[in-house]
Amino acid sequence: MSRSVIDAEMLDLFRAELALCKVKPGEIVAVLSGGTDRADYAQAFMVAAQSLGATALQVNVPTYGLAKAAGVQGRHPLVGNQPAIDLLKRADMVIDLLGLLFSKEQLEIQAAGTRILRVMEPLHVLKQMFPTADLARRTELSRTMLQSAREMHITRAGGTDIRYRLSQYPVLSEYGYTDEPGRWDHWPSGFAFTQGSDGEIDGTVVLMPGDILTAFKRYIQAPVTLRIEAGMIVALEGEGMDAVLIREYIDSFGDPRGWAVSHIGWGSNEKAAWHHIAASRDPLGEHVMNALSFYGNVLFSTGPNSELGGSNDTPCHLDIPLRGCSLWLDGRQVLDRGEFTLPELRAPGR
Repeated sequence: MSRSVIDAEMLDLFRAELALCKVKPGEIVAVLSGGTDRADYAQAFMVAAQSLGATALQVNVPTYGLAKAAGVQGRHPLVGNQPAIDLLKRADMVIDLLGLLFSKEQLEIQAAGTRILRVMEPLHVLKQMFPTADLARRTELSRTMLQSAREMHITRAGGTDIRYRLSQYPVLSEYGYTDEPGRWDHWPSGFAFTQGSDGEIDGTVVLMPGDILTAFKRYIQAPVTLRIEAGMIVALEGEGMDAVLIREYIDSFGDPRGWAVSHIGWGSNEKAAWHHIAASRDPLGEHVMNALSFYGNVLFSTGPNSELGGSNDTPCHLDIPLRGCSLWLDGRQVLDRGEFTLPELRAPGR
């Protein structure tokens, strides 16, 4: 009989993460996985949870024949599996190795009071971006500032000039661990974001070389201009391959809601690396949390807003972290060309 071996470094790291999540004796920790994907993570998380006194179990759903395309959100193998969903709702915490983001199933589990931690990155990235209390403090401060703001204004050399009216939607923060009932987070991460009020996002965003199309793990090579009116992209202009790629990708869904402007916020994780995709030996085998979280980025996105309680659940989603932007909330400057202007938002040593 063969026996699996759990990597000691992985086990120690997962135990430290669950300790940040305040896993304690008497709790139930469920690991949600699909097929044979991340089987080593599933075992290590269960052993780590047991070492903290919790009861651990695995909910594994079949993924055979189900291929997930890049950028497709809210569609996953848990859809329609109500017995598995009901079991997950009884847990105190779910480790999501499957990918429930932008789905009604995730919201249903959260509504039951279950906290959820999504984990998708390889071990070396989990180590590199391991969360800290100071990261959580700065990201939560970002969330508080967004909650009280009524307008966000973003500019950048090259033509970006866009305004988001705020107040309709809540603000979410991600800093890499979750210790509150019903809260979702992604390990690793480091950003806060909200959604512009319906029909109240207007201006121009010019994607510049070095910005990242995270769905394709690709850096923008030539400028792409997005003209935005009432929360919708009404024109896309550009002569390079990036413009063609974005247009054909969104059109491929046959859903005009894919042209909507989605969430907006900024990254706060000084451990995240903008250059990660270029430096990685296996970028296709990794997720994109370095790109989404890198310090001082403006996280512009298109497509669904269901994560924030909106009605747009299109599966077409593009996250596009922008470099070197300046950003104001109600006239108060937060970023100056990608650097935080407020001391309380700066990472140690910055």
